[in-house]
Amino acid sequence: MTLKTRSWVKKRVKVTGKGKFKLAKASKRHLLSDKSKKAKGRNKYGLIVAGVEAKKIREQLPHL
Repeated sequence: MTLKTRSWVKKRVKVTGKGKFKLAKASKRHLLSDKSKKAKGRNKYGLIVAGVEAKKIREQLPHL
Protein backbone atom coordinates (compact mmCIF):
# COMPACT_ATOMS: atom_id res chain seq x y z
CA MET A 1 0.00 0.00 0.00
CA THR A 2 1.25 3.47 -0.88
CA LEU A 3 2.04 6.02 1.82
CA LYS A 4 0.03 9.18 1.19
CA THR A 5 1.00 12.73 2.06
CA ARG A 6 -1.59 14.77 3.94
CA SER A 7 -2.48 17.71 1.69
CA TRP A 8 -3.26 20.13 4.52
CA VAL A 9 0.22 19.66 5.98
CA LYS A 10 1.87 20.13 2.61
CA LYS A 11 0.08 23.47 2.17
CA ARG A 12 0.70 24.87 5.66
CA VAL A 13 4.14 23.65 6.73
CA LYS A 14 7.53 24.67 5.33
CA VAL A 15 10.69 22.66 5.94
CA THR A 16 13.80 24.61 6.94
CA GLY A 17 17.31 23.84 5.75
CA LYS A 18 18.05 21.80 8.85
CA GLY A 19 14.84 19.78 8.49
CA LYS A 20 12.78 21.57 11.11
CA PHE A 21 9.16 22.55 10.45
CA LYS A 22 7.98 26.14 10.28
CA LEU A 23 4.36 27.30 10.60
CA ALA A 24 2.75 30.71 10.27
CA LYS A 25 1.33 32.17 13.47
CA ALA A 26 -2.36 32.93 13.87
CA SER A 27 -4.13 36.31 14.29
CA LYS A 28 -2.56 38.07 11.32
CA ARG A 29 -5.39 37.90 8.77
CA HIS A 30 -8.09 40.36 9.75
CA LEU A 31 -9.17 42.79 12.50
CA LEU A 32 -5.64 44.18 12.53
CA SER A 33 -6.73 47.72 13.32
CA ASP A 34 -7.76 46.59 16.83
CA LYS A 35 -4.38 45.02 17.56
CA SER A 36 -1.38 46.96 18.85
CA LYS A 37 1.79 47.34 16.83
CA LYS A 38 3.55 45.15 19.38
CA ALA A 39 0.96 42.37 19.02
CA LYS A 40 1.23 42.47 15.23
CA GLY A 41 5.02 42.42 15.42
CA ARG A 42 5.08 39.41 17.73
CA ASN A 43 3.58 37.14 15.12
CA LYS A 44 5.43 38.62 12.17
CA TYR A 45 7.68 35.61 11.74
CA GLY A 46 6.89 31.92 11.69
CA LEU A 47 6.95 29.46 14.52
CA ILE A 48 9.38 26.55 14.66
CA VAL A 49 7.57 23.36 15.64
CA ALA A 50 9.34 21.26 18.27
CA GLY A 51 9.01 17.96 20.07
CA VAL A 52 6.05 15.65 19.67
CA GLU A 53 4.30 17.99 17.23
CA ALA A 54 7.25 17.74 14.83
CA LYS A 55 7.03 13.96 15.02
CA LYS A 56 3.32 14.09 14.12
CA ILE A 57 4.02 16.32 11.14
CA ARG A 58 6.86 14.08 9.98
CA GLU A 59 4.49 11.09 9.98
CA GLN A 60 2.06 12.99 7.77
CA LEU A 61 4.78 13.99 5.29
CA PRO A 62 6.34 10.59 4.52
CA HIS A 63 8.11 11.60 1.30
CA LEU A 64 10.53 14.22 2.67
